[in-house]
Amino acid sequence: MDIPFEPVVFGLKVNIHLILEYAAFFIGFRYYVYLKKRIQDPIPSTNRLSIIIGAVFGAFLGSRILGFLENPIVDFTPEYLIYLLSVKTIMGGLFGGLLGVELAKKIIKENKSSGDLFTYPIILGIIIGRIGCFLAGINEFTYGKETTSFLGMDLGDGVFRYPIALFEIVFMIVLWWCLRYFQRNYKYKNGLLFQYFMISYFLFRFCIEFLKPNVFLIFGLSSIQYLCILCWIYYHKTIRKLFYAY
Repeated sequence: MDIPFEPVVFGLKVNIHLILEYAAFFIGFRYYVYLKKRIQDPIPSTNRLSIIIGAVFGAFLGSRILGFLENPIVDFTPEYLIYLLSVKTIMGGLFGGLLGVELAKKIIKENKSSGDLFTYPIILGIIIGRIGCFLAGINEFTYGKETTSFLGMDLGDGVFRYPIALFEIVFMIVLWWCLRYFQRNYKYKNGLLFQYFMISYFLFRFCIEFLKPNVFLIFGLSSIQYLCILCWIYYHKTIRKLFYAY
């Protein structure tokens, strides 16, 4: 199979990345609905809907803002404005969604943790989305730096690069297994599963950013890495407890 993978249907090239991106949202949401039916949700349905709305709006804004900050160049051409409308990143979406949820919960005065139910659907959505990123080759900014190591792959431009999207797929599968193991074998406070997911995923992304041809800012860190640090500050109490016996 060639990378990028561009199947042709009725003589037209199909944007497989876009299709899998929409599939990630749809399948992830259907998986969320499936999980919700299997548990006794402590949050009323009306409040849960408000939380989802807050997550959607927060994720939309966060993904666009951080997407711009990944390559903060200001231009006023029509092409650049189209670029601003399309640029996005899952990291900004996750943290923006988190802030949107917290704001929604304050408005509706909901004090119960709501993240655990979203954890596995988010992981599934990311896996599906990253398959699309990998098949898109260098058409999406999810490829790594050039390398001569055995990990390098030709992603469509004849240059061997780190296949960052594949690394992320493998990591997410391992993380899913680890969280399931934790869920089945330990008693834990509601909301902790989602917190562990966020801390782990943002740690992975902080490290993997060094393998990408990024725009590095102050102290040699990218905007995504600064967001990772912000996430760890947000969850500093949970991180501190990890150093004690569970």
